Amino acid sequence: MALPQNDHESTENVDSPGPDDFFLPDFCNVRMVFAVILIAELLAIVLTLGPLDTASNRWEDLGVISLFIQWVALISAGVLCIVRPWLRKLSVNIAATASYIVLIITTTMVSEVTYWTLHWMTADPKVSTGWYSDFLLRNLGISAIVSAVALRYFYVQHQWAQNLEAKSQARIQALQSRIRPHFLFNSLNTIASLTRSNPELAEEATEDLADLFRGTLADSSYEVLLKDEWELAKRYLHIEELRMGDRLKVQWDVEALPENALIPQLTIQPLLENAIYHGIEHIRDGGTIGINGKLEKNIITISIVNPMPEYTRPLERASNKMAQENIKQRLSALYGHQGRLQVRQTGTQYELTIRFPYVQERL
Repeated sequence: MALPQNDHESTENVDSPGPDDFFLPDFCNVRMVFAVILIAELLAIVLTLGPLDTASNRWEDLGVISLFIQWVALISAGVLCIVRPWLRKLSVNIAATASYIVLIITTTMVSEVTYWTLHWMTADPKVSTGWYSDFLLRNLGISAIVSAVALRYFYVQHQWAQNLEAKSQARIQALQSRIRPHFLFNSLNTIASLTRSNPELAEEATEDLADLFRGTLADSSYEVLLKDEWELAKRYLHIEELRMGDRLKVQWDVEALPENALIPQLTIQPLLENAIYHGIEHIRDGGTIGINGKLEKNIITISIVNPMPEYTRPLERASNKMAQENIKQRLSALYGHQGRLQVRQTGTQYELTIRFPYVQERL
């Protein structure tokens, strides 16, 4: 069995809050145990249907084969569950080889126990030395092939997940570093104009801009508290309100949302930026951005509604979709099917809705 050489060894602590960097799944997990049972039963069905002898009792054969394979599968899963913390300290190739040997040894031991149990408990003449050799070699052959395929699958699946995570992190970093030049210049011009007319307000705007940059340049490997995301969004909106004056109005309705919920960093602010850049800015009289939130069945829903101009340039539409796609993929990467971003446009109203599970702050 050949696995591609990994460039580095896994040194992450088992209790690390970050994503698991080991290719072997956690067989202590209940869902993984259920998957092992299901796959083992499917293998038993395939082996039962394999022989061409129609005279044999298929149901009886399926019962015996299922019992044996389930024992092998569950004991193997239990052993891998126990030794997994130790295997994580090894390089990928050594860990894969050790796992492969563990699976072969487990199959051998279960086969030995099964044979000698039948030998002592039955008087079947088939339970002889010749039958023993055939029984053991056949089990080891099947185990060798299935184990190699399973370990290879786990490795490829892990590499795919790692690549997806890397791409997601790259998009997050790109989103963090992307503060549109026009926003920066407009903010500096606003601060410069306020310096003479209202120094205190200019100081507030400068602090807001500094906090906004601090948030966009911070590490985004994990989620942040929802209250911190709201604070970052309010800082951004305050700067835009100073620049646009009465043309920009914001209505908040998020009291129903728990502030200790976790959310991917820089999820709300880019959507608000799009609402202003692609909507409010192109309307002479401006408009109102509505920010609504609710919590139902442990799912957080946040909607951002803004008016749209009658005419939108194609370039703006493409830029808008790029930011939305980034956030959509981030939600999907973190929460699977529970993380979604939906877009709805009715007349001159543009609505963005994000949904993700309510996960509380990890203490």
